[in-house]
Parts: sequence; C-alpha cells; structure tokens
Amino acid sequence: MINTPLAHTIRKATPDDADVLAQLINFAGEGMPLYLWERMRDEGESAWDVGRRRARREEGGFSWRNAFISEVEGKVAACLIGYALDEEPVEIDTDTMPPMFVPLQELENLAPSTWYVNVLASYPEFRGRGLGTALLEVAEQQAAAAGCKGLSIIVSDANSGARRLYERSGYVERAQRGLVKDAWENEGRNWVLLVK
Repeated sequence: MINTPLAHTIRKATPDDADVLAQLINFAGEGMPLYLWERMRDEGESAWDVGRRRARREEGGFSWRNAFISEVEGKVAACLIGYALDEEPVEIDTDTMPPMFVPLQELENLAPSTWYVNVLASYPEFRGRGLGTALLEVAEQQAAAAGCKGLSIIVSDANSGARRLYERSGYVERAQRGLVKDAWENEGRNWVLLVK
C-alpha cells in the first residue's frame, strides 16, 4: 500500500489546543509524559489535566506558544513543538532534576544554539502521509528566523519510524545517553541526539 501525501494546513497553536497538544506530546514521548504527569497531579486532578494545564502555560518549552498544528479537513492531525536552545548549557543539578530528565538534558547541552524539535507527532491514522516532513520544514524556517546554527531532536532508539523520518530529512546522530526508566515502560535502551 502506498500512502499518498495529504492536503493539510499548518497554523500556530492556541490555548484551545491544549487537549490535542497533551495527547500528541504523549505520543511523541512514548508514554513518558503521561507517566510523569501522573506523579505531578494535584488532588482531584487527572494526569491528562496536568498535561492540558502545562500546554496552556504562557512560558516553558511545552507551551502552546511554541507549537504548530497541522490540520487535515479541519481536524488536528499532527503537531510540532520547538524552540531555540541557549548558547550556554543548562547546569544539571542531580539533587533537583528528576533522574529521567538528566540524560535528555545532557544531550540538549551538546546542541547549544540550535532550534530544538521538542515534539513532532501525529495521530496514528495520519502517519506516513507527509505531515512530519512538512512540519520539519516549518522547524527549519523557525530556526532560520531565530538565527540558530542548526536543528536538533532527541528520539528513543526504539522509535525506528521517527528516526528514519529525521534521517531522510538530513539529521545525523551526534550522541547517545542511556534511558532512565524508573517504572516507565519503554523498549528503548538509549536516547539519541540527532542534529542538522
């Protein structure tokens, strides 16, 4: 079966997209976001409530302000969330940073001044139809507009489909760090930093 590219539109996200952004970041993070949100929830709040609340924030990496939405026939199909990384690496304080985040931050620190593709995800029924490639083109435009010296993305070594997409788009492996799973279930062994 050959998947033909879909006609779609890309727009900036709004706070009203919080629900779909939470769902799509959980797809991109292979369930890790939901696992973490469960541990962050307040009394009377679900893990999904935490994800939606975080997506509605005005600041922070996972914010609607950093997101682009791809729609097919008026329905949200995919998203991109990204932003420019600072020139100076983030100090890693293992007393305060959750262990699951340490290898991710170590990899981010190896790609200073790049435009970081934090999330690239689509709903399963829209995969393999060109939306990811189109959103990566948006990432390149954003990187150029921000004066970044390249792009970066981190993916689990078990996510072979995403990795093929990134490599077809010109990303190459720069480094790996072992996944810290706690009780999160994932087939991967390493996070892989890819840069372009």
